[in-house]
Amino acid sequence: MKSVDNYNFAGKKALVRVDFNVPLDKDYKITDDTRIRAAVRTIQKILADGGAVILMSHLGRPKSGPEEKFSLKHLVNRLSQEFQTNVMFAPDCIGDDAVRMANDLQPGEILLLENLRFYKEEEKGDPTFAEKLARLGDVYVNDAFGTAHREHASTAVVARYFPNDKVTGYVMQAEIDNARRVLENAERPFTAIMGGAKISDKIMIIEQLLDRVDNLIIGGAMSYTFVKADGGTIGSSLVEMDKLDLANRLIKIAKEKGVNIMIPVDSIIADAFSNDANVDTCLSHHIPDNWMGLDIGPNAREQYADVIKNSKTILWNGPMGVFEMSNFAVGTEFVADAVVDATRLGAYSLIGGGDSAAAVNQLGYADKVSYVSTGGGALLEYMEGKTLPGVAAIERDDY
Repeated sequence: MKSVDNYNFAGKKALVRVDFNVPLDKDYKITDDTRIRAAVRTIQKILADGGAVILMSHLGRPKSGPEEKFSLKHLVNRLSQEFQTNVMFAPDCIGDDAVRMANDLQPGEILLLENLRFYKEEEKGDPTFAEKLARLGDVYVNDAFGTAHREHASTAVVARYFPNDKVTGYVMQAEIDNARRVLENAERPFTAIMGGAKISDKIMIIEQLLDRVDNLIIGGAMSYTFVKADGGTIGSSLVEMDKLDLANRLIKIAKEKGVNIMIPVDSIIADAFSNDANVDTCLSHHIPDNWMGLDIGPNAREQYADVIKNSKTILWNGPMGVFEMSNFAVGTEFVADAVVDATRLGAYSLIGGGDSAAAVNQLGYADKVSYVSTGGGALLEYMEGKTLPGVAAIERDDY
């Protein structure tokens, strides 16, 4: 797969798909610029070669055309500050203005297009829409791994119009390289930490990992489906009743393969889903009626940390509890501390996007682990063995 390192952008206009789906507050100020910072290296490489950059991205989920709160114009000042230049903004991603501004673009200049998802054709993967985007540039660069699992016009279809001039950016390449390192070259012991709300969201990756890992640590609300399947009493904890047989099957497969599957022995429980609720600690298999498990307990924390610290490869996807509420964030913080300690001792740690990445960033640990994925769903699908349209579109000539 060809990357920006293998391409000379001198005199070229690079149409770059980035993932600038950043959170904005009510005043349209960016509250987390991680995704913007991630794309800086790729953009700088193009500019340093003597190329011009045309940035395209989505923002949010607009329902029916343009909406002020989803306009990418709110990112212009931040981008201008980052690149120390006047980043230009096209009020549309296709049409006469976009074409004119792209045609007028000079080497060293940056143009940001308006939100791609203001057109329904983007998510439909419409070839005509993709062709209109393709007319704006000479070379296509996909640096949006977070959307690589979607066969959208800008993430996959547009690549057809650049048969000899399509490359991956540094973010995309790093995501793939780090995922492959975990899947294909993991040093043992290999520990996977899976959290979050539902087993149904993680079935396929858990099944894939059971062929690869030594330890599988379960946390978050999904752990109570495992506890219930194991005959435990879980009060009013979140549970997927239709997944109890699946949970038992996964436990059985883990044992057959010699995988140490760990379910929290104790939990922090509350009498309501609120940070102000009454809180207690109890064994996960004996949660009283009308109480719910919202975090892993102190014994589970210690057990998990001990296994993590003795690991050489760590994959973490999903929080251990409702970490958005301070009273139920301790388990996630404890696991994060253990991952940092293991990394410091020489382990390789991949933080699998989503809430795990948010927790690591929130704690200020992003530079203390090996790699923090921006991929979320895309990383999960890649690790499940699925073909990602955004990756295949660059890799294959026949896509």
